[in-house]
Amino acid sequence: MSIAPGPPLPRSASRPDASLFDFSLTAEQIQLRETVRAMMARHAPPAVLRQLDEAHDYPYELYAQWAELGLLTLPFPSEVGGSDGGVVDLVLLGEELGRSGYDLTGIYGTPLFTGLNVLHHGTAEQREQYLPPLLEGKIRLSVAMTEAGAGSDVGAMRMRAEPFGDGFVLNGEKVFASGAGVEDTFICVYARTRRDGPHQSAISAFLVDNRSPGLTIVNIPTLGRHLFPTTQLVFDNVEVPADALLGPLHGGWDVLLAGLRLERLVTSAAYVGNAQAVVDEALEYAKQREQFGRRIGDFQAIAHLLADMATDVEAARWLTYRAAWLLDTGQDALLEICMAKLFGSERFVQIARNGLQILGGYGYSMEFPMQRHMRAALGSTITAGTSQMQRDIIARQLGLRPR
Repeated sequence: MSIAPGPPLPRSASRPDASLFDFSLTAEQIQLRETVRAMMARHAPPAVLRQLDEAHDYPYELYAQWAELGLLTLPFPSEVGGSDGGVVDLVLLGEELGRSGYDLTGIYGTPLFTGLNVLHHGTAEQREQYLPPLLEGKIRLSVAMTEAGAGSDVGAMRMRAEPFGDGFVLNGEKVFASGAGVEDTFICVYARTRRDGPHQSAISAFLVDNRSPGLTIVNIPTLGRHLFPTTQLVFDNVEVPADALLGPLHGGWDVLLAGLRLERLVTSAAYVGNAQAVVDEALEYAKQREQFGRRIGDFQAIAHLLADMATDVEAARWLTYRAAWLLDTGQDALLEICMAKLFGSERFVQIARNGLQILGGYGYSMEFPMQRHMRAALGSTITAGTSQMQRDIIARQLGLRPR
């Protein structure tokens, strides 16, 4: 099933019984997973990822490999050059990329989530302008919505876009815009086009070339995610043409919301992949490292720790797969997506801490990947919606009204 435009079907009591769920992977899905795993082992081994992480370098060569392999076409329909992949396909891919590092799923997914918004909300001319080069890896798309005073409360944004000549002029600042400064990138910028009134009818979306005059992009040093630079954007009378408007004027809120569920779901898959890498590395170490004449994995304290870690990864995996299945079948999966995001991110943090503990000094050493996994995990409960926001949404889905 392709990821097509249109709202999800409403939640109802007629949801299929759990006994009807079939999470068996197709031959094509198994091949996709194996192909991506082999490609990542060849082009992004730990030594390469360590070099990129230490240098804070974007993986341009790896992105080109994704494009060559056709991975960028996965979630798009064939009528625009896509592969007609479904939500489950995208989740499987996100998990495999996450095995190499949580950063990589964001690098892969951010341009495509924004591209799907162009597919669903853009004009025919915009789809023709942006989608073919995006799917070929010639351009990238990013997004800028967060501001210093508008994080989880996105509707509080203050950045302005006002009519100017035949287009608009943008003024204001954005923060924590991932990948906005990467070469050949167009940024989907959200700004107020009405000074007053509810944000649901006062925000518009614009596609802005990151080389635009008046736009200053500054890297924000961060603890993790060094491969996918986090940036601050300053717009000083940045002029954009009328056809830069994505979706209707004052209709940017619907554009913004459209991609959040898929983003959170694929991000949850990345947690699973990265947490699985932690378990694999810690387990291998526990089987090889000896103390007091025994493998440390044979000590009950370590054995039980690894048992809990493996169980948590499997639980997070199936929460994510089930949410993907629901979304793929056109059902309202908001509750399940938020549960997968909440559980997956928080267990990823704990699993990474335990993995570092098992490796001891080696886990703390910058020469081993475990410290990179730990730094990635610490950001997972913040990005793509904080744990607090997920709990709030889950509670509301349960009929509660937290304040």
